[in-house]
Amino acid sequence: MEVAPTPRKESASCPMDFILRMLMGPWTTYILYNLRTHGPQRFGELKRRVTGISAKMLTERLRTLEGASLVRRDYEATIPPKVTYSLTARGHELDGVMGTLAEIGSRWEAEDAAQRAGRPADLKAAE
Repeated sequence: MEVAPTPRKESASCPMDFILRMLMGPWTTYILYNLRTHGPQRFGELKRRVTGISAKMLTERLRTLEGASLVRRDYEATIPPKVTYSLTARGHELDGVMGTLAEIGSRWEAEDAAQRAGRPADLKAAE
């Protein structure tokens, strides 16, 4: 009895699913945006800029992003040790997307504020 060949299994996920799963963790895009906007930062500086994040969560997110090759951790053996976080080349590939999202977020925020004030956003922005 001849056995039919097993059909090749197609990937269950699409490229959008892959990247969104990587970026959807709590605080992830906020951390990437801050590193993109302000450049390399030490842990304390990044924690101050990512308002509301705990040290434990920031550590966890940075490790995840480092594991995904989006963030680089540079360690200098000084006293006290100096650790700086920055975007990798792969992390910088998101610059355009992050910039576009920031523009949309600013526009939507202005539109919502204008709507709450009872005026069209384009009139408020012109003032």
